[in-house]
Amino acid sequence: MTCAPIPPPHQDQLYTLWDSSMSSSAIRVCLRVLCLSGIVSTVSGVQKLTITPDRGTTFVISNAQVKGCKVCTGAGRSRRCVASLLLKDNTPVAVEFECSRPQDVFRVEINRSIECTTKSCSGHIIQADSGSLPLLDFDRKFTWNLRGAAQKAFKIDFGGTGLRQIHPSERCPDRHSYTLQAFQDTGNVSVGKYCRAGAISSAQILKLGSFSLEVPAGQKLQNGQFDVSVGEEIKSLAKIALTLPKGASSSALLSPNYPDSFPDNKVMEWYFQVPAKHKTAVQLLNLTQPSCLKKETAVEYHSKGRGALVQRLTDPQLQQTWGDFSMTLRNCEMDRRRAGSPGLRLGVQVSTSSASSPVLCKVDLSKAGGLSLHVEKVGPASNCEMKINSVTKENITVTSHSELSFQDCPPEDVQVTAMRVIECSRFTDCPKAPVHLSLPMLPSCLPAPLSRVTWILRPPLHGTVELTSPAGPLKQSLPGQPCNDSLVIKVAEDDGTAIGHFCPQGAIQRVQIHTNMSVTASSVGRSALKTCYKHVLDVCFKEEISERYIFTVLPKKDTPVLLATPGWPAGMKSYSTVSWIVSVPPKMEAHLMFANLSRPKCSNRHTNIRVQRVGSREEDYSRREDEEAEPEIVVSERFYLNMSNCMPERGHFSVITKITLRESKNLLLTIILSVVAALLVIFVFVLVMVFVVIKKKKKELDHQVSIYNPNSTSFLPGPNGFPKTREDNESHVYASIEDTLVYTHLLRKGMDIGVYGESDTFRPYEGHADSQRPLVSRDSGAEDTEVGVYRPFLPAAQQAPPLPSRPRSQPMVDNEIYQSKDPSEGERSPDLGPRLEPEGGD
Repeated sequence: MTCAPIPPPHQDQLYTLWDSSMSSSAIRVCLRVLCLSGIVSTVSGVQKLTITPDRGTTFVISNAQVKGCKVCTGAGRSRRCVASLLLKDNTPVAVEFECSRPQDVFRVEINRSIECTTKSCSGHIIQADSGSLPLLDFDRKFTWNLRGAAQKAFKIDFGGTGLRQIHPSERCPDRHSYTLQAFQDTGNVSVGKYCRAGAISSAQILKLGSFSLEVPAGQKLQNGQFDVSVGEEIKSLAKIALTLPKGASSSALLSPNYPDSFPDNKVMEWYFQVPAKHKTAVQLLNLTQPSCLKKETAVEYHSKGRGALVQRLTDPQLQQTWGDFSMTLRNCEMDRRRAGSPGLRLGVQVSTSSASSPVLCKVDLSKAGGLSLHVEKVGPASNCEMKINSVTKENITVTSHSELSFQDCPPEDVQVTAMRVIECSRFTDCPKAPVHLSLPMLPSCLPAPLSRVTWILRPPLHGTVELTSPAGPLKQSLPGQPCNDSLVIKVAEDDGTAIGHFCPQGAIQRVQIHTNMSVTASSVGRSALKTCYKHVLDVCFKEEISERYIFTVLPKKDTPVLLATPGWPAGMKSYSTVSWIVSVPPKMEAHLMFANLSRPKCSNRHTNIRVQRVGSREEDYSRREDEEAEPEIVVSERFYLNMSNCMPERGHFSVITKITLRESKNLLLTIILSVVAALLVIFVFVLVMVFVVIKKKKKELDHQVSIYNPNSTSFLPGPNGFPKTREDNESHVYASIEDTLVYTHLLRKGMDIGVYGESDTFRPYEGHADSQRPLVSRDSGAEDTEVGVYRPFLPAAQQAPPLPSRPRSQPMVDNEIYQSKDPSEGERSPDLGPRLEPEGGD
């Protein structure tokens, strides 16, 4: 009897002990030998494996549980035993474990990297067991680390099988569990755990992330491939796409990091592709909300042909919606200071069903204040069936509480509009505060979103409707100035005549209209109104105005503003008037140009375009229809732009005015002149300083000399200068003159003999006596002269002629004016002040 050979343990092959001639006792002996061999192998504590990593693959064999159990490589002196081993480079490596059951201790991770550019990626996710087959008895985790291009996501396509999300504690039936992670600056975020076969068709991760597959020990890897490509420019950390199957189905989703909290200020997006003629409902389950410091948690829905619908997490979510849509979960900045703060976590249940069954919808407008709802079919070949209070209708109008029913009514076959009337017959009945023109909140069970809202505004007799925008000034939708936003506001008169189309972000601050009118808010095309414009306009009822239309405009610098006449391009109504009050900031000027000017032939009166500054009686500009318009007008102050129409015989009156603010040229000229004037002042100041310095230096160089005056008057040149002439002094100015003091004949006599000069004033003579001689100055030029000592004046030939002899003791006239104040006055030193003219002689 022989025994079949005992294979090495843990091989994935079926071995049997079989011999047709063996008896039952012999079989029992062979089984005992097999058991004995297994024990011996376990006791020895050594298990050898040879591992060859695939190219570009990294193996990590790690032990995080039992100390002392290591994995070894090499032999002899090169033998190395560690708790964690890294293998790569496609080189065979002999691995030896030092414990009896390493599969219970060690964990194997097989990693690959995939990088994407803006056009393509370096590889795909390929599930293959070739390189890891020797490690089949270990728990294995296959991880693909993916990197997207800048500002773009990488996309994983799950092909025809798809995935479905499960709770992190659940296990997949085929023992293949997938995990998707997003790598953020604040840490890694687990997007979810998934199993094969589900509605999830693709996943996109922003910038960095990983996709991993875990299989337990002994489980062979199922071959497969998931394509990796360049994704979209997404704003969320991840975007999961689901393709919902036809018929009734239900899909469950979980928030990222579930059951832990969704990270602060993060956004997660799901996109649902719904089959045709199917309706979808969304429900939030197991919701826990955080305490927010900034912003608020919310769910936002977007769909083609509809605006964004923002719901609080506690509000009812989408019910019976049609077509594809996306769902975005937004978290706030959470307050983590409170102990036990739960954070944000929730589950999402998405249910779909075919459209054959009717959808019930309850609408209550009893408290909406004059609001009416209109639902009409727009598809002529549509199978949509609508009912109100169990009565089938082609068009439905709801004014109070009603029960509606819709069957086979996709959004493209139905249009939903609303209307509200706001009126008051007397000013005392009108509301004092502004009335908000806001979009109504309608139930989500309606088959289509709200596409248009109209407000009918009826002021009292001779009253005016005033419109302002809470979102900022408006602009008129015109060629060259289109409305880029989806919201368009149509202002029209009560007969339907359009005044203009407006949208946010312009320069028109206020619109005043002196008639009954309507305001209609709609979106571009047939898309839904955006919820961010819930508050469209504010309306007030005011007293009568002088014009039919008045617009208040505040342009911005270097930003042209286009203003069109009411009714453009059709033209203004006959005899109607319009005014624009345009504000011009200081140091600016407005440049006006009239474009697209259409002038009629008038049968009565004339059209007129006038520009007049506020507060001025004179017009800056005025033209009729039969006069040529100027190409450009410049106004530097706040002004009126007035236009009026005639009774046209043919043609119509319309014009587009272009207003541009620029810096005033007068201001520039003033700045230039100011700079020039400042430079001139500085130049004159410098000249004056130079002149003063030069004059001071000349004075310092002047030499004082003593000069003998033959007229017996001495003076010293120097700081006092030379004696003033008659033209410079005030000797000819009199306070009063008496006849007895006028001695003109004596002066004339002295002049005839050449003794006296011209003089108009008589003063006592204070010069030297005949016995005195003039003093000599320090700078006279003589050597060793003493100051104040008399020296003879040489040469003698140059001496002056003798003075005329006249008595010195008596004055010429007995008068107090000529009396000497002090008897010793004649003996004093000579006065060095201004020179005095001598008295008259005999």
